Amino acid sequence: MTFPLFSSARNRAIDHIHVVVAICISVASAMSSTGLAEARDDGRYANSPLRSWFETLHSGRGEQCCADVDGLALSDVDWDTKDNHYRVRIENEWIDVPDDVVITEPNRSGRTIVWPFYLDGRPTVRCFLPGSMS
Repeated sequence: MTFPLFSSARNRAIDHIHVVVAICISVASAMSSTGLAEARDDGRYANSPLRSWFETLHSGRGEQCCADVDGLALSDVDWDTKDNHYRVRIENEWIDVPDDVVITEPNRSGRTIVWPFYLDGRPTVRCFLPGSMS
């Protein structure tokens, strides 16, 4: 998915999201290949200013957001609110976001990010970080 880029700040935010996705992929790969392996990256993202912040994100359920699945940056047309609750579009299906998976701390990346997972073949939401609609 590509997003129009309007400013260097937005470019940096998108670069940080790519870093987080790469870190999550590394973690998921390590866990799937060794069971309960400790996640390690190769140091490529050690200097990312948002790395440590992304690693601390947890849902209201206490689940670490980037532990087992990849975060997806959403464009504004792929998320909204309905009946005072968030919802996201994953694979062309609107999914209601449970209130207890919404990350309520300020969004340092600026982008809306969802961490999906699949239950019985259907997408659901592990964590959701709302951004600012523009």
